[in-house]
Amino acid sequence: MKIRKKLLLDPAAVDVVVGEKGTRDTPGVKSRTRAEKDVRRIAPELADLQERLFAEGKAGGKRRLVVVLQGTDASGKDGAVKHVLGAVNPAGVQVTSFGKPTEEELAHDFLWRTGNAVPPPGQIGVFNRSHYEDVLVVRVHDLVPPAEWEQRYELINAWEAEQAAAGVTFLKVFLHISYEEQRERLLARIDDPRKHWKVNPHDLVERALWEDYRTAYAEVFRRCSTDVAPWYVIPADRKWYRNFALAHLLLETLREMDPQWPVRPELDLDGMRSALRGTAVTTDPSAGGEPS
Repeated sequence: MKIRKKLLLDPAAVDVVVGEKGTRDTPGVKSRTRAEKDVRRIAPELADLQERLFAEGKAGGKRRLVVVLQGTDASGKDGAVKHVLGAVNPAGVQVTSFGKPTEEELAHDFLWRTGNAVPPPGQIGVFNRSHYEDVLVVRVHDLVPPAEWEQRYELINAWEAEQAAAGVTFLKVFLHISYEEQRERLLARIDDPRKHWKVNPHDLVERALWEDYRTAYAEVFRRCSTDVAPWYVIPADRKWYRNFALAHLLLETLREMDPQWPVRPELDLDGMRSALRGTAVTTDPSAGGEPS
């Protein structure tokens, strides 16, 4: 069974998804050794599909892929980008991390900065957090009136449908970790001097709002998992499974997109081939015997 089918969000089971169950499950594979071997196995096909998409875009194609990664602090968004997207050519990948909005971004509609981050044709765009922060953080911290964030769900759905019609394929992924696993990962950052650059005291403030975020995520899943942009949920307590699952979601999505190598009928390939094969290196005596 395809991993996409196993991990596709069931809107009717949202309360289970955002609970503490299932975060250590490994649908589709039983062992770490098998999973890591499988990620290495599919890496060449991932790279080939990404190159075909890139070439298609260079030849005038309109399609591109946007991978949306959402999850609580320490859920593994950066690690997923490093370990999975590292298998493809970085020239065809555009990663955008959405942090606190700048003054310029706040001066525009909430979807403005997300629209600017949509990659050009042929590219894979990765959103580390995304436009969903405007119905998650904004809601939990009461940054705008409820009437304002309430209308954003439909605005997001409309925006994603508009992007899909213009050639964007969305792969929206929630990295699902438990409260206990987050604690262990945050402690690991504090205990390792090499990870102190990641330590942010504000993470503890956000952790205290765990249940509020779960409620906010549940509403996102109920209202913003659509036919053109469904949500997938990866049990992410086990990092090796996170990498396995995301790699397969990416592979299956690209396979379905089926990008093609461009056909160039305007090129005189035979003529170019003959010209190259008929070119000889000559020696110009006046140039001191060097080839010319």
